[in-house]
Amino acid sequence: MTHILNRSTSKAHRSVLPPVLFRFSILLLALFSALSAAQSPPADSAETQASTNQTQSDNNSAEIVSHEEAATFKVNVNLVMVRVVVRDSKGNPIGNLHKEDFELFDNRKLQLISQFSAEQPGAAVAAMRMHPENPAEERSVPTPPPSIPERYVAYVFDDIHIQFGDLAQVRNAAERHIATLRPTDRAAIFSTSGQSALDFTDDRAQLHKALLSLTPRPIAESGRSSPNDCSHISYYLADLIENQHDPQAVQIATQDTLQCTFAGDPRFLSVAAQIADATAKQVLNEGSHESHVTLTVLNDIVRRMSALPGQRSVVLVSPGFLTPLLEFEYGQTIDRAVRAQVTIGTLDARGLYVPGFDLSRPAAPSQASQVLQQQYDTQEAAADSDILAILADGTGGVFFRNSNDYDEGFRRTASTPEYSYVLGFSPQNLKLDGSFHNLKVTLLKSPEKFAIQARRGYFAPKHAADPAQQGKQEIEEAVFSQEEVHGLPVQLQTQFFKSSDLEAKLTVLARIDVRRLHLRKTEGRNYDELTVVSALFNGNGNLVQGIEKRITMHLKDETLEKKLNSGITLKTSFDVKPGSYLVRLVVRDSEAQLLSAENDAVRIP
Repeated sequence: MTHILNRSTSKAHRSVLPPVLFRFSILLLALFSALSAAQSPPADSAETQASTNQTQSDNNSAEIVSHEEAATFKVNVNLVMVRVVVRDSKGNPIGNLHKEDFELFDNRKLQLISQFSAEQPGAAVAAMRMHPENPAEERSVPTPPPSIPERYVAYVFDDIHIQFGDLAQVRNAAERHIATLRPTDRAAIFSTSGQSALDFTDDRAQLHKALLSLTPRPIAESGRSSPNDCSHISYYLADLIENQHDPQAVQIATQDTLQCTFAGDPRFLSVAAQIADATAKQVLNEGSHESHVTLTVLNDIVRRMSALPGQRSVVLVSPGFLTPLLEFEYGQTIDRAVRAQVTIGTLDARGLYVPGFDLSRPAAPSQASQVLQQQYDTQEAAADSDILAILADGTGGVFFRNSNDYDEGFRRTASTPEYSYVLGFSPQNLKLDGSFHNLKVTLLKSPEKFAIQARRGYFAPKHAADPAQQGKQEIEEAVFSQEEVHGLPVQLQTQFFKSSDLEAKLTVLARIDVRRLHLRKTEGRNYDELTVVSALFNGNGNLVQGIEKRITMHLKDETLEKKLNSGITLKTSFDVKPGSYLVRLVVRDSEAQLLSAENDAVRIP
């Protein structure tokens, strides 16, 4: 039997925060390169067919031309976004601040805040329910409201740097935390080595299996001490020797090598220095490779999450790691996360950590070396955690450290702050030299001392960005969000047609009131260009398919007043199987640079 359900959704306008602009996302560009695939429409309703005939008539007169190409928009290509979380003395986020309350400094120079938004995660997630036009159809085709994913949590375990004892504890705590997730939550398990990965799912059995597969997988071994190696040069010490040319570090490495390799014979001092230097170079290369791999994987995960709707959180479970000369890499990750509204929480897997002697490492050859080793161990422990603090501060996440209460750690790092603010500014006279810029955010006239959490800086681009590409990214950000924006007169309607128990055609209708657009009058014609994207997400929030259409209008006055009195309806169709889906419709007006974004949940029985 063939089932047809027509459903009309007309959403009331309400104030919604604008989407974040200018996000670098290679994955999303690849996804949207496939949006030009044409779809075959299903049988039309009378109203839809009339709109189609009208559009075809207008096409014949070259007043409305529909084609599928990348749109070019006028956007600010030098916009820097800074996420800020303000907390009171008790650690509670503050949510009643305004643009005028903030000052933002770039390399100590006060900047004009040109973009501002106050965000409350979850507030913009619509309570989407089905509203059939005909109650009789609702009784004949029972369609309970689908459970659309609203929050995504990626648990990223740094199996490259973590020790087995620490991993066992945080792994168990992670499983307990996953058990507390809601039906609208989706979780994923990733590892920095890339050897353990489970994409977003609500299948608890699969998540349990993925957690059990985790084990330490270091890439480099030569920099780690062994019973047959009395000399020890850590990644931290190698960085002091090779990058910072610390004379004390050079001396202790040389003396240790002399003592353990040549029994302290001073005749071999120069040879010991050469061996120590060669060892430091090798350890530095291996350690840098491990850190680079870790940051690359984290960046890829953030990019992956940029293609998901709703709230998005990353929980990085790691003992920390050094990042000498890798500032650009983690700066890119922070920048992408801020623009994609992905929060990175970090949990120090060492728990309550007290630096001291490592019993697995041979004793230092001298008392002086022991004292210096202890000093370097303490410094290294602090330096390892710096990257965890930087990632959390820069994205609005929580850095949980120095505690064995891992259950509380996962609870805090997986949650997003109740309130946050995004400040955007365009640096004046920005040099395209790739240099690092320090950022500082302060509050004006705060009645009490507030703690401010914000990113510490950014890197200037090395070349000018393509405005057309940035315009495309703006649309992509709107598609992969659940925020509804009502900047244009657009209504979303959906209907599906079941041809069999396993196949259906889902149609998305975008009705646009052309007369209320910001048309540009030139030579007696009314000009405008619209980009319309219809995207379909499955029950786990993964993009199934998207179609992008570009509509160019050259309307005569009489066409605008008479033929388009009821607006135009654009139609997009998807071949689907029974299940729950989220439809996302985004319409962009290039003339007024306004945007509308609408949600609709569909359940096909």
